[in-house]
Amino acid sequence: METTPIALTLFERLNRWIQESIMVKLFSIGFLIIILLIPSSWIRDMIIERQQRADQAMSEVTDKWSGSQTISGPVLVIPYRKQELIDHGKEGKEIREHTEKAFFLPEQLDIRGSINPQILHRGIFDAVVYESSLGVTSNFSQPKFKDLSIPDDMVLWNDAFIIFGISDLRGISDNPTIMVDNLPRHAEPSNNIGLTMKKNPDEGYSENTLETHLSGNRNSDKGIIVKLNWANADAFQENVSIKLKLKGSRRLDFVPVGKTTTVELHGPWGDPSFDGAFLPASREISESGFTATWKVLHFNRPFSQQWVNEDQQLSDADFGVALLIPVDQYQKSIRTSKYGVLIILLTFIALFLLEITQKLRIHPFQYILIGAALTIYYTLLLSFSEYVGYNAAYIIASLATVVLLSLYSITFLRNTKLAILFSSLLSIFYAFIFVIILQQDFSLLLGSIGLFIIVGLLMYSSRKVRWYKETTPIQS
Repeated sequence: METTPIALTLFERLNRWIQESIMVKLFSIGFLIIILLIPSSWIRDMIIERQQRADQAMSEVTDKWSGSQTISGPVLVIPYRKQELIDHGKEGKEIREHTEKAFFLPEQLDIRGSINPQILHRGIFDAVVYESSLGVTSNFSQPKFKDLSIPDDMVLWNDAFIIFGISDLRGISDNPTIMVDNLPRHAEPSNNIGLTMKKNPDEGYSENTLETHLSGNRNSDKGIIVKLNWANADAFQENVSIKLKLKGSRRLDFVPVGKTTTVELHGPWGDPSFDGAFLPASREISESGFTATWKVLHFNRPFSQQWVNEDQQLSDADFGVALLIPVDQYQKSIRTSKYGVLIILLTFIALFLLEITQKLRIHPFQYILIGAALTIYYTLLLSFSEYVGYNAAYIIASLATVVLLSLYSITFLRNTKLAILFSSLLSIFYAFIFVIILQQDFSLLLGSIGLFIIVGLLMYSSRKVRWYKETTPIQS
């Protein structure tokens, strides 16, 4: 008959120890934080998926309009005959003749043009495309085939032609006007012009994108060909000019094929990104547009002025302007989500200290609901940022979360002052993270200082907490 009261007493003691033990409470809070890491990782994956969807939507729009454009040329190509002695052993020797090509770059290349961007929409996503008008003038020096060990009588002047590389021929919106020494010439498109640029023109040089951004190399060997029909060396013409109307998307790049290359570009776009191998020598940027000028010498580029019978890699030297619409809400959302564990940890520590100092009891289920609200915050941030931008979305999501948790905290804090204190702490946490996200260059410094101050405040707040119950000493 005595076992039941003893069992009840032990159970009551155990239950009371679980409810009052600080170590059990801390263990429970730590376990909840670990559990909340799972939905936090799901949210981060969702942000990356939305980034991929935005990239895909922009690619679908720009592919139907025209891709990013890279201009290379003009390049003078003159075929020549080459003889080779083939030794057949006992059967004797044979002279075989075949045709090869010599490539020559212009001495001076000047490009003047304008670019007129416009924004196309695909659902909630935007893509920037443009129409450009380019004027290209260049002049060539008389080729010296003796420097290439090619006899003059082997040169096929009648088969000479000029190639002008354009990475996406779909962008040609009007028949190009080509003049050679002020005489009009007829041009034909070609998908094999002998100039290879091993670069994906859709990839920016300095764009800080996610690991999931579309990547890969795409050979660009397209352009237009102009036959010259020179009878001999005396018919050589040195001046070549081209007027071109070209559509494209995202960016417009140029390859400095001239011994001296000058490019001047202007357009009504207030936030251009100049990148590539060379930055503009001068630039003017305002809200209404930009003007930029580049000047590149043949000493600066990684390819020669002339070559023979092989595809020259005109890579690692192109430059230009990118007209990408900034979609940094995804990058900022991912950076913000990385601080999710810190926000949950600081919030739970604040509630735990309120429990200890104010002798309150907060149920683990209430911690779970608070943690769920802190996690759903990031879905609010992502969804709103796609419509109103990151900054406005951060304010909306933060206000909504702080108000929700403040109203909920009144139910268990049962003190308006404590609820206001808790709301103020949440506001400080979110403001601290917002400043870190905006000040990217100083994020490590600000974060380190802020965390140091927070740890100091926690130490100050917990200075009077008695972590172990004091026991009365046994008197003999």
